[in-house]
Amino acid sequence: MPQEHKPSPTPERAVQGFALYLASSVGFGLYIVWSYIPDSWFKAVGLTYWPQKYWAVAVPVYLCTLLLLGYLVYLGLIFINTPPLSSVTTITDGHANYDIPEYLPSDAIPPLCDLDITEVNRLLYTDT
Repeated sequence: MPQEHKPSPTPERAVQGFALYLASSVGFGLYIVWSYIPDSWFKAVGLTYWPQKYWAVAVPVYLCTLLLLGYLVYLGLIFINTPPLSSVTTITDGHANYDIPEYLPSDAIPPLCDLDITEVNRLLYTDT
């Protein structure tokens, strides 16, 4: 019997999520302490091997730039994967449903289906 999907996370995932929350909070706290406390205080405590303060500003800037670049790459992939307007795939595909049932009463609302391009052109561009 397949397991039913529940909106609440499993206990393992809840523990992992809490651990990730704690780790990210501690990491952010360390980042703030490292970026704001002068190097002389670290040397007084005996901590001498720390990255330069340049990286406290450079890493967030690089991450924001990478995020913006990601949006541009995603937009470019959409343009690359979109077929040209002259392609038949912009009109129809293998999943098109052109069948309108004949047994419907005349006053019934027909079910959803695709319209053939010739029918659309006839309705839009002819006077009759």
